[in-house]
Amino acid sequence: MFKLIKGNKIQKEKTSEQVEASEVINTSGQGEARIDTELSIPQQWNMGDEERYVYAFHNAQSPKLHKNQISIHGMELLRPSEKKIKITGLIRSSVVQPIQFEDTRIILAGPDNEVLARKEFNLNKLGTLQPNSSRPWEFDFDEEDFLGDITQPIDDWSLLFEIKREHQLDLEESWAKSIAPETQTALKKIIADAPELKPGEVNFMGLSAKVKDDDGLSITLLIRNGTDKNVNLEKIPLGVKDATGEEVARGSFTLEKFQVKANTSKPWTFVFPKSMVSNKNPDLSKWQAYLIQ
Repeated sequence: MFKLIKGNKIQKEKTSEQVEASEVINTSGQGEARIDTELSIPQQWNMGDEERYVYAFHNAQSPKLHKNQISIHGMELLRPSEKKIKITGLIRSSVVQPIQFEDTRIILAGPDNEVLARKEFNLNKLGTLQPNSSRPWEFDFDEEDFLGDITQPIDDWSLLFEIKREHQLDLEESWAKSIAPETQTALKKIIADAPELKPGEVNFMGLSAKVKDDDGLSITLLIRNGTDKNVNLEKIPLGVKDATGEEVARGSFTLEKFQVKANTSKPWTFVFPKSMVSNKNPDLSKWQAYLIQ
C-alpha cells in the first residue's frame, strides 16, 4: 500500500510522545504495567519482507506504553522537495479494545514540543488497530501546514496527536510581570465566559475605556485568536464608537513583534492621543472598537 521512500534524510528513530487514549478517543483507565506493542500489517497492504523487517525493528525499539495509551513513534523524516516533508511513523495503541481513527489532527513538533506544523489526516484507511499493536503510516506535510518556514533545518522532532485544549490567556512578558494575580484570574474568567470563537476566527473584545487627563482615549482590548496558528500583528487601524453610535476616535497603531498564540486571547492597551480623538466627552457607558477597513 505504501513504500519506504528515498530522499534527503533528516533524522530517524525519534522519541515517542504518549497521550491518554481518552483524550483522543472515548475510553478511560490506565494501569501500572508497561506494555509492548506488536507490529500489525494488514495482508491487503502487500508489503515486502524487507519493509516488514524495518518496521518490526523500529517497533521493537519504541518505548513501552501504559494501558490505554496511544502514541506515534517517529521513524524517519525526509524532504522529497523544498515544499514537502514526509514522515514515516508507527501509530501504536495499548487501548484494551480495537480502535479506529477518522480525521485526526497531527502536530510536527520541535525539540521543546513547539508546534512546527499541523495537519488533519484521514486515518480511516489505517484500518482497525487491535489492542497492544502498532501500524506504520506516512504523514505528508506541505508548505501551507507549517507555522514558519518549511525550509528551515529540523534538527529534532516528534509527531504528536493534537489534543483540543481550552482557550488560554496569553500575556506579554511585561503584562505578566506588572498585573496582579487577581487581575490575571479575572481575565481568565472573562475568557472562559466569552462567546465561543468560530474555527479560524480572530476578533477583538473590549475590556475597558477611559478618557485621559490630556483628552486622549485609552482602550484595553482582548485580542482573541480562534485559529490553530499563531497570529502576528504589525499594524492595527482602529476606530471607536461610543454609546450613541458616533465614532469618537480613529487611528492606526504599529506593533513590534506582537504575536497572539494559537487558541489564546491576549489583552493590549491602545492609547489614542488627543489628535486622534474627535469627541472629548464620549459616552463610554457602552462602546465598541473595530478594525478600519
